[in-house]
Amino acid sequence: MTATASSGIVAERGLFAPVLALRRLALAWGPALPIIIVCSATLILPCLVLTRASFAEATGTGFTLSNWTAVFSSKSAQVQILNSLQLCAVVATIAVIVGTPLTWTMTRLGRRGRAFNLGILTVAQNFSGIGLAFGFTAAIGAYGMITLMLRAGGLTFNPPAGSSFWGFVIAYEYGFVPMFVLMTLPAMRSIRPEWWDACQCCGAGRLRFWISIALPMLLPYIAAGWILTFTAAMSLYGLPVALAAEGRPIYPLITLDMSRTMLGSLFGSQRMPVMAVILMIFAALSLVLYRILLKRGAKWL
Repeated sequence: MTATASSGIVAERGLFAPVLALRRLALAWGPALPIIIVCSATLILPCLVLTRASFAEATGTGFTLSNWTAVFSSKSAQVQILNSLQLCAVVATIAVIVGTPLTWTMTRLGRRGRAFNLGILTVAQNFSGIGLAFGFTAAIGAYGMITLMLRAGGLTFNPPAGSSFWGFVIAYEYGFVPMFVLMTLPAMRSIRPEWWDACQCCGAGRLRFWISIALPMLLPYIAAGWILTFTAAMSLYGLPVALAAEGRPIYPLITLDMSRTMLGSLFGSQRMPVMAVILMIFAALSLVLYRILLKRGAKWL
């Protein structure tokens, strides 16, 4: 090939370089374009709109900090934020206490037993909202099945109200314990039986195995599961609204305040966007902590 022909090919490639770069970009990102559009329309754009609305004046023009000042100076808003934090912390802690031994037990099951229990947990995790509120009322409501059975047996049982603290806790745990189990199950399965055998050969007991080997490896994943459970409980909307639909909630929450103030237009209330942005801040911080814990746990497993 002559030097003239080679220079012509190089010049032609240089001319079509932007086209080739766009073609490579389309081939690399083309399959992901639908999900990018959906996420932008349903996640990124609403977050931007809510953030803008939280700083908007009542007239809809200009920026102001009065919305945030009004929320944090309001006694009811402070109670709702503290109640939400307390409820979610208790729900996440109970999910860890119940879910950790349950997850470990599932790792010891055979293939059929594990598949059967995974199916049940998956169904329970996705059963929430109005359906779960109805199940709570039908099971342990004032005239629920379990309530009537206990009273028929001569026991005095006064079930908690659906919109009370313990009513929310009981209803939340139905979905969040399975969620915690499903999140931590892969990490639990990574603990190999050979490590326990090696500890026994070295004269270590089961307690030493858990303190020195198993728990240090699993603790970052358990903590990450706690954080995700806390965040999911904080953002849960349908279930508390359905449980509190009968009247004024006994235990006010952020999501319940949003459901009352969000009437029609997104900008109909200046308090609702601020509450929504507060939830987004909690979610962002939780995601950062979750990534840090997973990175720390990956060092061991």
